[in-house]
Amino acid sequence: MVEVGLKGWLLWALLLKLGGGLALPIRSPPSDTTGSLTCCFGTPPSPALPPESLASWTCLASTPHPPSSASFSTPVLAARCPISYPEAQSELYTPIHQPGYCAFYDECGKNPEVSGSLASLTNVSCLDNTPARHVTGNHLTLLQSICPRLYTGPNTTYACCSPKQLVALDMSLGVTKALLARCPACSDNFVSLHCHNTCSSNQSLFINVTRVAGKGDSQPRAVVAYEAFYQRSFAERTYDSCSRVRIPAAAALAVGSMCGVYGSALCNAQRWLNFQGDTGNGLAPLDITFHLWEPSQAEGSVMQLLNDEVVPCNRSQGYGASACSCQDCAASCPVIARPQALDPTFYLGRMEGSLVLILILCSLFALLTAFLLWPRLAKWCQRKTPKPKASIGLAHRLSLSTHTVLSQCFQRWGTWVASWPVTILVVSAAVVVPMAGGLAFTELTTDPVELWSAPSSRARSEKAFHDEYFGPFFRTNQVFLTAPNRARYRYDSLLLGPKNFSGILSSDLLLEVLELQERLRHLQVWSPGEQRNVSLRDTCYAPLNPHNASLSDCCVNSLLQYFQNNRTHLLLTANQTLSGQTSQVDWKDHFLYCANAPLTYKDGTALALSCMADYGAPIFPFLAVGGYKGKDYSEAEALILTFSLNNYPPGDPRLAQAKLWEGAFLEEMRAFQRRTAGVFQVAFMAERSLEDEINSTTAEDLPIFAVSYLVIFLYISLALGSYSSWRRVLVDSKATLGLGGVAVVLGAVMASMGFFSYLGVPSSLVILQVVPFLVLAVGADNIFIFVLEHQRLPRRPGEGREAHIGRALGRVAPSMLLCSLSEAICFFLGALTPMPAVRTFALTSGFAVLLDFLLQMSAFVALLSLDSRRQEASRLDVCCCESARELPPPSQDEGLLLRCFRKFYVPFLLHRFTRVVVLLLFLATFGASLYFMCYVKVGLDQELALPKDSYLLDYFLFLNRYFEVGAPVYFVTTGGYNFSSEAGLNAICSSAGCNNFSLTQKIQYATEFPDESYLAIPASSWVDDFIDWLSSSSCCRLYVFGPNKDDFCPSTVNSLACLKNCMRPTAGSVRPSVEQFHKYLPWFLNDEPNIKCPKGGLGAYSTSVNLSSDGQVLASRFMAYHKPLKNSQDYTEALRAARALAANITADLRKVPGTDPDFEVFPYTITNVFYEQYLTVIPEGLFMLAICLVPTFAVCCFLLGMDVCSGLLNLFSIIMILVDTVGFMTLWDISYNAVSLINLVTAVGISVEFVSHITRSFAISTKPTRLERAKEATISMGSAVFAGVAMTNLPGILVLGLAKAQLIQIFFFRLNLLITALGLLHGLVFLPVILSYVGPDVNPALVQQQQQEEAVAAAEAASCSKHPAPSSTANSVYVNYGFEHPAKSEGGLGSSPHNRQKF
Repeated sequence: MVEVGLKGWLLWALLLKLGGGLALPIRSPPSDTTGSLTCCFGTPPSPALPPESLASWTCLASTPHPPSSASFSTPVLAARCPISYPEAQSELYTPIHQPGYCAFYDECGKNPEVSGSLASLTNVSCLDNTPARHVTGNHLTLLQSICPRLYTGPNTTYACCSPKQLVALDMSLGVTKALLARCPACSDNFVSLHCHNTCSSNQSLFINVTRVAGKGDSQPRAVVAYEAFYQRSFAERTYDSCSRVRIPAAAALAVGSMCGVYGSALCNAQRWLNFQGDTGNGLAPLDITFHLWEPSQAEGSVMQLLNDEVVPCNRSQGYGASACSCQDCAASCPVIARPQALDPTFYLGRMEGSLVLILILCSLFALLTAFLLWPRLAKWCQRKTPKPKASIGLAHRLSLSTHTVLSQCFQRWGTWVASWPVTILVVSAAVVVPMAGGLAFTELTTDPVELWSAPSSRARSEKAFHDEYFGPFFRTNQVFLTAPNRARYRYDSLLLGPKNFSGILSSDLLLEVLELQERLRHLQVWSPGEQRNVSLRDTCYAPLNPHNASLSDCCVNSLLQYFQNNRTHLLLTANQTLSGQTSQVDWKDHFLYCANAPLTYKDGTALALSCMADYGAPIFPFLAVGGYKGKDYSEAEALILTFSLNNYPPGDPRLAQAKLWEGAFLEEMRAFQRRTAGVFQVAFMAERSLEDEINSTTAEDLPIFAVSYLVIFLYISLALGSYSSWRRVLVDSKATLGLGGVAVVLGAVMASMGFFSYLGVPSSLVILQVVPFLVLAVGADNIFIFVLEHQRLPRRPGEGREAHIGRALGRVAPSMLLCSLSEAICFFLGALTPMPAVRTFALTSGFAVLLDFLLQMSAFVALLSLDSRRQEASRLDVCCCESARELPPPSQDEGLLLRCFRKFYVPFLLHRFTRVVVLLLFLATFGASLYFMCYVKVGLDQELALPKDSYLLDYFLFLNRYFEVGAPVYFVTTGGYNFSSEAGLNAICSSAGCNNFSLTQKIQYATEFPDESYLAIPASSWVDDFIDWLSSSSCCRLYVFGPNKDDFCPSTVNSLACLKNCMRPTAGSVRPSVEQFHKYLPWFLNDEPNIKCPKGGLGAYSTSVNLSSDGQVLASRFMAYHKPLKNSQDYTEALRAARALAANITADLRKVPGTDPDFEVFPYTITNVFYEQYLTVIPEGLFMLAICLVPTFAVCCFLLGMDVCSGLLNLFSIIMILVDTVGFMTLWDISYNAVSLINLVTAVGISVEFVSHITRSFAISTKPTRLERAKEATISMGSAVFAGVAMTNLPGILVLGLAKAQLIQIFFFRLNLLITALGLLHGLVFLPVILSYVGPDVNPALVQQQQQEEAVAAAEAASCSKHPAPSSTANSVYVNYGFEHPAKSEGGLGSSPHNRQKF
């Protein structure tokens, strides 16, 4: 799930050598370091001359400044200064500084002082302090095309460069122009600056040669160093025009690769120019020292500061070029108002959903109160009127008819079943066993995507689209290492001054981490399927060489990649001198350099090491270290190692290989963690870790569930018996019957699961864990009610065992039907939810409840009949073949639970004062729960799926603490968009000439407001780099002759046959035609980036564009990055914001001519399928719970003969239980999610058990007052509910508190404990009290029927007294007593032992 948020930054590996091509290896500029510089002009004085002759010797001195300062040295004019360069003490190379004079001209070969360059360097110029040359003909044409700003007319143009110099200049600027071409003003300003240095006709005014090579006898000497004097404002305006130009593939600023050790964060005009003039960068052919002065500083000097025209980046060029885009030029950006954050609040209409829900519930409560109290108030107002005789209306007769029909049907059914117990059991087993046999075909789903994301959901369809066209996201294996016991230390860097280093950045620790990394890289594990060892190279993600990867091609990101994983490089030291200061440089200097300028092939230290990883990509510091502030990477508290593996669809044998390697990775990390416990604090994770931990935890918690079930089974087995003496325990025990009842429940669950397995519906651990609990709660309640009713109901004279069982069933079965039917319909309606796990749970639960009811009406009645036969025969329980001897008669006392309810609990509860207190407390709790319900946290953090001692908890803690970037988000375009048209390209790209509100530009705007958009890094754009690739003369080239004529010629080919560019030069922005687009795009995607052409698309974009056989773009993606997302709420809101942005983009792109109306842009993140449910989980939950409550009310009303009052009281009690449960979830830190929703649906079912039995018992009671009927219902049915539901659930739930998994502890222990406790309190405390106040009136039809039955019974009793039955004193006689004994049976059938009815 959520660990995949860190994966996105690994896609920097896709840059391959792109980063290297963009990174110009640089060295710290000499004029930006400690020291002083003195520049002298004029004729050098002789020591023998008098002092006044020094007037012709002018010196300019720069003051020293600290190297770590962000400011620059400010040169000041020294009128007299007899100090010069050592080279200049004997000779001045540029004695003439006048308009129209050159400082050098033409080429003099290679610079003999430079070696080890990264590319073939251009020749250096020849020393030539002569007048500028008049330029004509082809020379003029060449000058005008390369340096257009130096062109002054066909007859008036002079220059200090030859045609060969112009060609060399164009070649040397090629790489940088490729980076800056997306911003024409920047590119032109940059070219103009170097054109002035090389070709300006007034070159000698601001150029002073300081060093030459060659003796100069007859051959001109080569210029190997010179100074350039610029007006500071000119340099800064030029730098400002380029400071925001981006590298789309790297989502970074171009100046970051052109500023040496300072990177983009610390770069400025001085450092930018210093880098360009540093031969240490491997690309500059000679040293250039740039002096940026204010005009006042040059007063009196022979030098004149260069201050040419600089075109602002937001201004279009006169020759048709567009202004730079907003992404490359802040001044071009329109004013974007800060957007309002998307409101995550659930709305019903225009009001907040929580407020609407509160209003609805309060209104229903008010209407219910009015409905129930109005008849009472009317009667109270008419209390003086003589009370008329109660009339029997249609509703009363309907209620009586319903009650009578149901009772008689169940009575006859029970009598018949009890008469044929063995046959019924055989038939039941014949039905259940084949259905349960479907368990052999059970498909257990553990994939979270399959469990919680609907197959038809938007996120699933988007994931399927992405994986189809781009493949699944790669697998991440990551390690965090800290050294909390290591103290920080201070290091004086020659390049950046004093720096604080954290303890983890110590050479001995880095060497140990290097050893660990190398062990991991060389891991091998035996593959039984392949019958060979599997290594990293078999499974690793290798962007440069995906089809035949070597170990060095594998994407491994760490700080050690700055040293190419080479121990020698890490231990390398060298002495380096900067501005007169000599110091030793080592790995710390190289690390600082690479952290600030990761796109570097050769650093500016004497170490001359590359920053590029061995697999060819840059390593950005936030991938290698963590726990730093700002850009202080040396203070990082953690090292990060990341191994990326290829991912494959399920069933692919290569996926098994990847998992095997990951298993070996985890074992190696556990061993390293144990071995270095006192040195490192280690946190690690493999892609398989989360699934492994969940499966392991489930296996470890299975015994806990087993113990929980055993406790429930034991309780049911023991609690069903009615014990009167120790000698009768073995006979009166009903352990066999209890186990039979449990077997009935488990049979129903297994048959239900097997039935759906036959239908191909996958099961899940949620079903295995929750459904048995739910059905046990329902089934055990019905078992207790039935058995207790059978024990308490007196036998009539002459009544047989079967008839007695049938009569007991007729009294309680309607109530059992009411609850079971309500729950089954509730669950079946709950299956309308789109969540697969919830839907499968609802279907399985509903069918299991129905089967459980049917089996209880058949198999359990048969078991009770057999058990009654055993008990009547005084045979032992369990060992029914053995008979007990000389047993005492059973006691006449009522059970302990019934006695406690009758004598203590009910009198206290229904006391006048207690009832008022209870009513006020429950209403106050309901109101408070309504308030807290609005603040329940929505979501499920993946840490909760783990046990408290899981190693992944440390990993997630370190991930949130030390990883500085968020998850990647792809903005995916579907088919049907016209990319090949100019309008289509302009609506996507973000360079010059593109729309201000294009796709990539809108994403850029969104990143300016990360708190609202949750985006932090703009999208990389293959369209932008494709346009730049077409524009570059060194990238897109064609063979002009030979066997490959008109085919693509890679930039790595040096041949005269590759002189033709793909696109003709144009004044405006380059846009390909339709034919060119389809022809050149595949070439771009397969062109490997290099130092000559950094814009090649191989690696960076080769998997971002899916083309059809005819070159049409079927799908493409643009990768941006979220800000760090810490919890499920962040992921949910990030998804909401990204979808809103994508919808806005889609609406605009559909307006592009030629675009399909069904074209769409959607955001894709690998976590979307997990967090999409939280966008709608609240309305879906409300809908699901509402449709569960409707059948509860309807069935209650129908089975009670359209008793609306009872139905409403039943419904409102269940609503109160749900509201209080959600309110207490907030207080107990239980979040609301799909797992909670399953438990809340279960709560509806359990609540029905708590309230419906008592409500029906109250409704059919014939006591004269509500208080008496409430007492009777609570005593008779309340005690059965307490024994059957509460005492069945509570022991099992308490055992779950011992589970290791936090998910079970929170959502099964805490939440189920809340549901059971609140259901118990509302069913046995609140409901009797509210019934005693506003319960339905007594049904006069039932009263009349009871009076008639009592009259018939009295007549039968009188007849029996005249013809007494024969008596027997055998001890084996079984006598059944009513639960009202002894008070109510005085003088009745059970008044004395002599009056017992014997069977």
